[in-house]
Amino acid sequence: MRAARFHEYGKAESLVIEQAPDPHPGPGEIRIRVATASVNPIDWKLRAGALHQLIPLELPAIPGRDGAGVVDEIGDGVHGVSIGDRVFGLGGVTGATAELLVLSAWAHTPATWNDEQAAGAGLASVTAMGGLNALGSLPGRTLLVEGAAGGVGSAAVEIAVAQGATVFGTASERNHGFLAALGAVPTTYGPGLAQRLATLAPHGVDIALDTAASGSLDDLVSITGDPKRVATVADRAGGQRLGTHVVNAENDSALLSAAANLGAQGRYTPRIEQTYPLERIADAHAHAERGRTRGKLVICI
Repeated sequence: MRAARFHEYGKAESLVIEQAPDPHPGPGEIRIRVATASVNPIDWKLRAGALHQLIPLELPAIPGRDGAGVVDEIGDGVHGVSIGDRVFGLGGVTGATAELLVLSAWAHTPATWNDEQAAGAGLASVTAMGGLNALGSLPGRTLLVEGAAGGVGSAAVEIAVAQGATVFGTASERNHGFLAALGAVPTTYGPGLAQRLATLAPHGVDIALDTAASGSLDDLVSITGDPKRVATVADRAGGQRLGTHVVNAENDSALLSAAANLGAQGRYTPRIEQTYPLERIADAHAHAERGRTRGKLVICI
């Protein structure tokens, strides 16, 4: 199969397009012929070697954790999916930017999503929903999403609005219209956030979700009044120090199915900032490293 790979840790330019061995699903897994794969922060951090002590890779490695496509091989013990079905989901920490990908968690792609949107839903939706679930019931509550314009943040905003929360989201001013279109009340991040929210939400903020690792956790705890009213999916060290919920993304088919159900109802549409062909994956990684994306970056295989 054709795949993007890196043979050593380094810059985005270390990525090359070449032939790689075809993977095959084990028990409880499926394989898809990949249409699209998304680019997540963990992808470029792994490629750069920033996580090599925590997550050592066998090189050469194929970047990418999530993708969407058509099922073409099914492992033992798998039920409820057939060859030719459109699905999206998650595999290991690598492997997605290739023609073939093994998934350990998946859901059927709703007809309301194209392939680019389906790829953008995988890791973003399980991360967002995991963080929201840690904060408890959402209907009638006021939620602050820190880093609301990014892939995970924008998913969290739309999913929380769909579940009945009043959502405030932080982003740069250029993204305020984008947040308003998702159903959030936008504000800027950084110093003075508590004062800005006091004006926007005079009755206070009940809960907060950090998706940005911007160093704001202390402020979020102060704004909500209780570390257990704050969850972070991005700042493990800060969350452990303060006693907030610290949520890791998990390969959870139930969360993927819940996201797909919201998608089928038109209540959650993954937001895509830009798509790239496989041959330009280095450009996509460089874009991701610069940060401040609006939604997801997607590779078209």
